[in-house]
Amino acid sequence: MNEIIKIQALKHEKEYKAILEYIKKFDKIAVFRHIMPDFDALGTQFGLVTWLKENFKDKDIKVLGDNHITFTPRGLYPETDKINDSWFNDDFLAIIVDVGDKKRIADPRFERAKVKIKLDHHPETDKIFDIAITETSLAAASELIANMLFYFEDLDNSLAISKLCASYLYSAIVGDSGRFQFGSTSRHTFEISSELLGKGIEIVPIYEKMYEKDVDDLKFMQFVLNNFKISENGTAYYVLTQKDLDELGLSCEQGKEHVNLFSSIKGVNIWCSITEDITEPCFRISLRSRYYNVNEIAMEFKGGGHKQASGAQIASLKELDIFIEACDKKIKAGKAID
Repeated sequence: MNEIIKIQALKHEKEYKAILEYIKKFDKIAVFRHIMPDFDALGTQFGLVTWLKENFKDKDIKVLGDNHITFTPRGLYPETDKINDSWFNDDFLAIIVDVGDKKRIADPRFERAKVKIKLDHHPETDKIFDIAITETSLAAASELIANMLFYFEDLDNSLAISKLCASYLYSAIVGDSGRFQFGSTSRHTFEISSELLGKGIEIVPIYEKMYEKDVDDLKFMQFVLNNFKISENGTAYYVLTQKDLDELGLSCEQGKEHVNLFSSIKGVNIWCSITEDITEPCFRISLRSRYYNVNEIAMEFKGGGHKQASGAQIASLKELDIFIEACDKKIKAGKAID
């Protein structure tokens, strides 16, 4: 095993071994992640499920949660399983990835598991798991899962990481590290990615499926460029009401897809998308920054996440000025990320 990967793995050797024993023990395993999934949630989930199915062919393994409106039809990730409640009547192992807040776990039936394991890189909010590994220093949850799977492979070379498994995990790392641009990207991130590339994956098809755009995306981009605003202190944002979503043919989930248009603009310090969700009802916010800890802002507005990428919400646009003021206050305070 690569020395950098080994050092990280040894930090959690006890937990990794216990997880492997639980995997061997249970005949039924279900893998969960957060609602409104992103690259890391889906790539981590399908990477782990692929590894489980390939190495434990006699087990009943399910992948739970909503499909992604873009990534699933595009073929980047398969469809999730639709299963009857009766499947959960037997003892099963739940492995929850890329989420620490139980309210955001996509399928509440995880609570019926005999044993619950959580593997994540977000700050932990709920201590309801039998085993919980939280590595906030890592760029992606997939980075943690990949580390664990390389440890298992080193422990027992019959527990192999396939090309397909590696492809899913690689896409997840790329997505959550901002293509290796975010400050959470470390030497371990690159070493893990290199080892995954060593499994024979082809990165061009992965990138094509991740970032492919069509003409409708150009119309959405045009809307953003025509309607964005920038505060005096450099908070850039765009708002999508339900009317806007309908006219553009977008779902609430897709509203954040062009938030990073502002990522390389001089003078923009924090940038965000603000999208109406009539099912809640609320306006969902995706925050990004290169230099400021937006997680601290998100936590003030019913959200959380990473220092450079977080999610939040406001009840209505009446609260928009308060939210922008909070972003500006963070910028004026000069509290840059360490």
